[in-house]
Amino acid sequence: MKLEKYSFGVGDRFSHQGKAQLRALMKANEKGLNIIPVWNKSNREHTYVHSQPKDTRVEADNAVKALNYKGSYFVDADHINLSTVEPFVPVSDFFTLDVAAFIGKESSSEDVNQFIASCSKYIGDIKIPGINETFHVSKELLESIVHNFLAATQQASEIYTYLKKEKGADNFITEVSMDEVESPQTPIELLFILKMLADKGVPVQTIAPKFTGRFNKGVDYVGDLDQFAKEFEEDVLIIDFAVKEFGLPEELKLSVHSGSDKFSIYPIMSRIIKKHNKGLHLKTAGTTWLEEVIGLAKAGGEGLTAAKKIYANSYHRKDELCAPYADVIDIDESKLPTVEEVNAWGSEKFVNTLRHDQSCPDYNPNFRQLIHVAYKVAAEMGDEYISLLEKYEDIIGQCVEENIYERHLKRLFDL
Repeated sequence: MKLEKYSFGVGDRFSHQGKAQLRALMKANEKGLNIIPVWNKSNREHTYVHSQPKDTRVEADNAVKALNYKGSYFVDADHINLSTVEPFVPVSDFFTLDVAAFIGKESSSEDVNQFIASCSKYIGDIKIPGINETFHVSKELLESIVHNFLAATQQASEIYTYLKKEKGADNFITEVSMDEVESPQTPIELLFILKMLADKGVPVQTIAPKFTGRFNKGVDYVGDLDQFAKEFEEDVLIIDFAVKEFGLPEELKLSVHSGSDKFSIYPIMSRIIKKHNKGLHLKTAGTTWLEEVIGLAKAGGEGLTAAKKIYANSYHRKDELCAPYADVIDIDESKLPTVEEVNAWGSEKFVNTLRHDQSCPDYNPNFRQLIHVAYKVAAEMGDEYISLLEKYEDIIGQCVEENIYERHLKRLFDL
């Protein structure tokens, strides 16, 4: 099973927007592209909304059938590990192996020494085709890389081995994720991470490193755009080299997580993947949930009342809701509107404050990030929330489709 050149991860907390998401991708593909949808949902998200992995499969299959979509598509068991993977096995065909928690963990001295010995030819200066800079690899640097990442790649190997036994080697896509950590991986670290995965027989098709800068949930990239461009291009070229050098799958490509709404880096990524004729996997995660809230607010009446209720509850439970996402949000609480202020808003003010339009004076990224992590609040509303999604399906669906196509796909693929 191989992943196509361009793939787009669509998260859907409540499994109601599959058709709207797919419509956006099909619209882009009408322009001559072949962007493959990958419906992704993590164990944490399933836990919060009391859903099951099979629900994501049903949503994807139903959307594909309803829209008569004829292309490939996948269902991603997002950010799984050995303790959470089992329920995803029967219904998923794409597995994101999250090994970030194992970065820096100790490996046996035997394993460390064996890997270092296998890298003797790389000690000294390495020239990667396409990169002007020459990388100098000292034994000390190599030892540091091994101590930081060998245990993480071993964990990836153990999860992959389990999946291979349960599903068969050619029946799923393997992604390795190392992005939800504080420190970015450098291009030279990525090179040896890929060697570790190759040595362990993990046929990784996408890899999600941590880049320099902040990739906060639902808001734009915060960081040095020139530095990001340099890292991203070097990572693309490192992958190209690693595929040839280590025998990794030729379709191996970068995966950008927390990619939701990183509008300022979309043109950079577009330019670089076109320049080198490379693929890309982007995960948009929670922006569909935000569009649901925007759609409810836009609908007015009961919808607006529910949107305000979600904000009020999230405002009073900030610490609880933000804690699991501490590494990927930056909320200035002093810039959050009070519940009383929000309760006085009309539909337009609520929508403008939440929608990611940086040209709009009402837009508030702090408000947006808090709502982003508040889907647990909507889940606790149970049938009340789901019935509103169904009642305002048309309005919400338009918001979801427009967001993915206009703000993401058009910018990322220069449509």
